[in-house]
Amino acid sequence: MGKKKTGSRGLRKSDLERTVIEFFQENPAVVFSLKNICKQLHLTSSGAKLLLTDVLEGLLMDDFIKEQPRFCYMLNMPSQVMTGVFHRKANGKNTFEPEDGGEPILVAERNSLHAMDGDTVQVTLFARRKHHVREAAVTEILKRSDKTFVGTLQVQKGYAYLLTEDRTLANDIFIPKENLKKGKTGDKAVVRIVEWPDRAKNPIGKVVDILGKTGENTAEMHAILAEYGLPYTYPAAVEKAAEKLVPGITEEEVARRLDMRDVLTFTIDPYDAKDYDDALSIREIKSSNGKSSNGKLYEVGVHIADVSHYVKEGSIIDKEAYKRATSVYLVDRTVPMLPERLCNLICSLRPDEDKLTYSVIFHMNEKAEVKYWKLAHTVTRSDRRFTYEEVQKVLEDRGEASPEDSLTPNPSPEGKGDDSKPLPLGGGLVEALITLNRMAKILRQKRFAAGAIDFDRCEVRFNIDKDGRPTGVYFKVAKDANKLIEEFMLLANRTVAESIGKVPKNQKPKVLPYRIHENPDPQKLLNLADFVKKFGHKLKTTGNRGEISRNLNRLLDDVKGKREQNVIEMITLKAMMKAKYSTYNCGHYGLAFDYYTHFTSPIRRYPDLMVHRLLTRYAEGGRGVSQLKYEEYCEHCSDMEQTAASAERASIKYKQVEFMSEHLGETFQGTISGVTEFGIYVEIDENKCEGMIPLRDLEGDYYDFDEKNYCLKGRRYHHCYNLGDSVKVQVSRADLYRKQLDFKLIYPA
Repeated sequence: MGKKKTGSRGLRKSDLERTVIEFFQENPAVVFSLKNICKQLHLTSSGAKLLLTDVLEGLLMDDFIKEQPRFCYMLNMPSQVMTGVFHRKANGKNTFEPEDGGEPILVAERNSLHAMDGDTVQVTLFARRKHHVREAAVTEILKRSDKTFVGTLQVQKGYAYLLTEDRTLANDIFIPKENLKKGKTGDKAVVRIVEWPDRAKNPIGKVVDILGKTGENTAEMHAILAEYGLPYTYPAAVEKAAEKLVPGITEEEVARRLDMRDVLTFTIDPYDAKDYDDALSIREIKSSNGKSSNGKLYEVGVHIADVSHYVKEGSIIDKEAYKRATSVYLVDRTVPMLPERLCNLICSLRPDEDKLTYSVIFHMNEKAEVKYWKLAHTVTRSDRRFTYEEVQKVLEDRGEASPEDSLTPNPSPEGKGDDSKPLPLGGGLVEALITLNRMAKILRQKRFAAGAIDFDRCEVRFNIDKDGRPTGVYFKVAKDANKLIEEFMLLANRTVAESIGKVPKNQKPKVLPYRIHENPDPQKLLNLADFVKKFGHKLKTTGNRGEISRNLNRLLDDVKGKREQNVIEMITLKAMMKAKYSTYNCGHYGLAFDYYTHFTSPIRRYPDLMVHRLLTRYAEGGRGVSQLKYEEYCEHCSDMEQTAASAERASIKYKQVEFMSEHLGETFQGTISGVTEFGIYVEIDENKCEGMIPLRDLEGDYYDFDEKNYCLKGRRYHHCYNLGDSVKVQVSRADLYRKQLDFKLIYPA
């Protein structure tokens, strides 16, 4: 029981109240007399003692403490004991999530019992005080989480430390020599905490894996994956199971399917893709006399790799795929959901190879109207593997591309296309691409007319050398070739979702994982409207869903090419809800679809695999499935999608810092992309690399953070730094360890 040193002079009631609260919380089961409390808190003057009496009376009225016996006090501990999950926070305001649901409960660091993030714990609730949040204290750690920590080893003579940037840990992890796994100073390592004694300053850990030397590309990429709890190797047993799989395209299997190998079919993918999980086919439908019926009618097939044929539910491959839930795309590598033999060989729709597919087949006229459709297990054969750049060239050379496409060239390795094989223009391929492109444009136009939001933001990409170092930055912009594929995938996903979700009134639809996107928060839209006013733009936030969507599109169209474009697009995106998976359908706001799912990428997304299995089950007359069970699956997949996205952003940030480390001392023109209470973020215009100017480095005034107006305001001279302002910066520091760039503001800008 430690003694509090408060002193008596100039003591304020609020300070004493806070001290007394901490005192009782640190000694929850002890009864203290008034005299003992004064002694423990070093309250010697009569004024301080009177003030203490006043504080104690207030705490008694708030039911925070109880009196037993008279003039003796103790913490009023409720009888309620709860079990749940502990979440550690960098600011020390940890939370407890009850296992039976309910609001998170605050757990101060002093009451955490050294619990780690994700631990299952038992807590006791403190008596709730008026006007204060509910608090709890961890009384027992029931189960440690599997969380690991990534950092750099510092090895001494008989022990070592893991230096980690995980902000939830105030101290480095102590590692006894016997737990070091031959790690050396400077090694990037993965460590698991095995013990944290009550009075120890540092947790004690054990090395799980050595990733390599700090600074080595593979070690750093694996470190990012490990930091987010994502796998960076494939289990040998799963790889072995995949090796035993055979394509299985036998005469018996073909006989069970719709054979579409004689239909013109092709894939369109990035130049460096290996997992071709979707293909398009097209042929004109003739009438019985060999001529086209009224106007031209086409059969358009959207063919998806039939992963569910090979990956059986509950198998070792399926369990690993579910655990991963998604492929992860880092700057220089793909970490696949499925073993390479499946995703790049057996299931990949490679040219001139027979493949098992699951297809949505449409009969469409030249106005892109669907006259008929069906879902079928098929066998297909791709005639050609296109890159996006090859298709784009075909469209541009024949005047079929959108005018704006020619204004946005891609200065990237992707522009090289596939030089290993001459582009075959015969066999109706050119005509097929032109026809599908015209249909895709009509589908896109209809979608936006219905209220879809146009978020066509460019993506940052890197040119990488053989050692993984970035040699250049470029921007990937979606052109007509990309949009062609996108529209037909959207059409297939929507159609499949409608086939299950749209049922007659008073009939319950079967369970299906939907891709949902809820309507934006009205308050966020109002905040957005206030923000864009500063740039002279208007946003009307009233009306039905379609009207609001059209207003948003009008705003996004108005800002194109203007200095505030990037900032307004970013703030608009933040006003939107995050898309996720759920068996409870509420539609997709961003796409303006009432029903939408993910059917088209089972190689890289587990929800698509679930959808394939359920569609097959229902088509064969199978019984329904548990909605609660599939909702849990959806929540897991949504969580893993967000985790993967965070890892992908971290790899981009690392490469940006690595790239800019070659430009220390150089100056660049940039745009303020973020404003916080501790400084401003600036994005360099020419390469989109973002760095920070700390508040302490802003000269000439003392600046306050105006959260409502996204700016820093000078107290004396009233100069403002606003989101979207153009500034000139110098690269002053590139910290790869923290993935952080520091800039210096150049005066005048």
